This record gives sequence, structure tokens and C-alpha cells, in this order.
Amino acid sequence: MAAGRGILSLRFNQDQGCFTCCMESGLRIYNVEPLVEKAHFDSDLMGSIAISEMLWRTNLIALVGGGSRPKFADNTVLIYDDAAKKFVLEITFTSTIKAVRLTRDRLIVALQGEIHVFSFPFSTRRLLTLETRDNPKGLMEVAPLTSAYKQLLVFPGHKIGSVQLVDLAATVGSSSAPATIPAHQGALACLAVNSNGTMVATASAQGTLVRVWDSVRRQLLVELRRGTDPATLYCITFSRDSEFLCASSDKGTIHIWALKDTRLNRRSTFSKMAFLGNYVESQWALATFTVPPECACVCAFGPHHSVIAVCMDGTFHKYVFTAEGNCNREAFDVFLDVCDDDDF
Repeated sequence: MAAGRGILSLRFNQDQGCFTCCMESGLRIYNVEPLVEKAHFDSDLMGSIAISEMLWRTNLIALVGGGSRPKFADNTVLIYDDAAKKFVLEITFTSTIKAVRLTRDRLIVALQGEIHVFSFPFSTRRLLTLETRDNPKGLMEVAPLTSAYKQLLVFPGHKIGSVQLVDLAATVGSSSAPATIPAHQGALACLAVNSNGTMVATASAQGTLVRVWDSVRRQLLVELRRGTDPATLYCITFSRDSEFLCASSDKGTIHIWALKDTRLNRRSTFSKMAFLGNYVESQWALATFTVPPECACVCAFGPHHSVIAVCMDGTFHKYVFTAEGNCNREAFDVFLDVCDDDDF
């Protein structure tokens, strides 16, 4: 994500009720409902932070340094315990860390060509190392629920456009090969996993289609169309009940699709003209709303059919959508004060 107002990255936690804001001036954590700052860690403690990952709403936060004033190397992941007010774990790798994910019993770190899985938070040790194709974005996602059908980890496969699936609960002491889904012809741009690990959403660098897959049968469930012109997707997110999916892109539009009742999604008026092929078979968004264009943002679902978009310009957007496709703004706010531009 391109930085704005000193922001280096944004990420929601696993219940989509909080988000972290990594900055040149440190780290901030915000609650979504209501929008309020919950924690503020200055650069004196942490330096500039490039990557952060909350563990649900616990006191443990994973951090990776970056930006212009890092206090920690970009190949080291640290765990900060906010209750004890100290760093409690540090793991250093041979190359730059691209992404970090936490579950209640796993720490997962993506490098450009490998993914490392550790036991966590007690008796931390490396359990598994997985090779990937070149993965500069550190694409990977994991089902957040410990009680999920599968503790599913997904990441780019060796063949361009493919996705590999690993059940972390089944890999301890096992060397079984990951399953593969041939998701797209082009390189992957975004991945998502639903809460219980039964569905995977994928998008390619083309950014026109989002595909949702059954992770058990490895079959396509539905193809969702973002648009007809190429776009850079910033994120794909399942609702916690897996009934809806949302996505953000550099076009400045947040798209919302229905998954449980796909009849709610829009269809092309040419859907009965077979000679037009797959263009009309994919489903268009149930509802959309706009945010500042070309400003990277992450999106998540709030209560009562609402979608939250948090943008790199420091703005917070909340819209409520209906089954009829109406989308109404419920909140607009600035979560990062203007004076923060002078902090670094």
C-alpha cells in the first residue's frame, strides 16, 4: 500500500472489530464500533512499523519494523505483550518479512519465497516450512477460528495463478503435499479465507473477477465480477457468517456480493445471449459505495449489514447495504488527526 499521512499499512483483526495502523511514527490500534483509539505506541518504543497483526482482542501483537525510522530490522518479527508492556518474543529470518498472521495456536510468517509456521504463543518452535513461487506481496491467509472445519492456510502455488491449501491441524508430524486450486491464468493479487476454512476467495492481477472456491472439494462455487477494466485489488474479505464478500480496489469502489443467496447479486441484461460467453455468467455486485480513488484501503464487515472501509489517507467510511442493493452512508470520520503529519 502506498503511504499517506505517514501510514504504512492497515489491517483488521480476526473479528473485524479493531484495526491496526502502522505508521512512520509508531503503531495505533482502533476500535471500530464506536471508532475510538484503543492504544498508541510511539516511535520511541517501536520505531516506524511496516507490518502488524493483532491476536483477536488479546494483549499480544505481532510487529515488523520498516519505513524511514525503523527500530527493528525488517527480517525480524516481534511479539509485544501490551499487558506486560514489553516484547516477549523475537524471531529473525534470512530475508525480509512480507506478511505475518496469528491464530490462537500458530504464528505464520511469509517471506518472498517461503512460509514458516510456528507453534504459538507457548513453547514457540518452527513446525513447518513451505516453499512458494515468488511472492513479493507475502500473499497468504489463514482461517482464524481454532474450531474451524480446517485450520486452512492458503498461499500462491508454484504454477502462476494457482493457490495451495494446507490444513495446519493435519501437518504436525506429517509431510503430506498441499492441495492445489488452479484459480487464475494470471498472477494472484488477493486471497481470503472464511472463518471456518470452508471457502477461499481469489483475485488475479487483472482485478476484474473474484472467484470463490469450496476448499474441501476444491471446486468453483461462484464467479463474481468487479468490473470489465483492469484494477488493483487491495483486499477481499468474507463476512464473519460467510454470507457476503466485499472487495476494495484502486478504482475507489467497494463492492459487496451475496454468497449465501447469490440471487441477490446483479446479472447482466445480456445473460441469455450465449454467444457472449463467460462475460455474462459472472455475477455483479449486490451493492457498491465509493471512497477516495487510488487511495489504498482495507474493508471489513460490521454489524447489521454494514461494511467498513479504512483508507491510507486516514479516513473511515461506514455504509449499510440492503438486500435490494441500496447502500447508505452511516459514518464518515477521520481516525488520524491532521497534526500527526508533524510527528515525524
